[in-house]
Amino acid sequence: MTDRVYKKIEITGTSATSVEDAVKNAVAHAAKTVRMMRWFEVVETRGRLENDKVAEWQVTVKIGFAVD
Repeated sequence: MTDRVYKKIEITGTSATSVEDAVKNAVAHAAKTVRMMRWFEVVETRGRLENDKVAEWQVTVKIGFAVD
């Protein structure tokens, strides 16, 4: 068994639909440039209001990935 080393980035995803979709959007966007992603952690959830209604979910996640 080898020891592993990880690095974390923090990114915020958005969605007009749900918190879950905001997380999925953040992970999908990170996957375009980050290799070997292993886990995520939700660190903040908030939203944007428009005309007294929820218009957008904003979720900040930390994504951990293995370092070569």
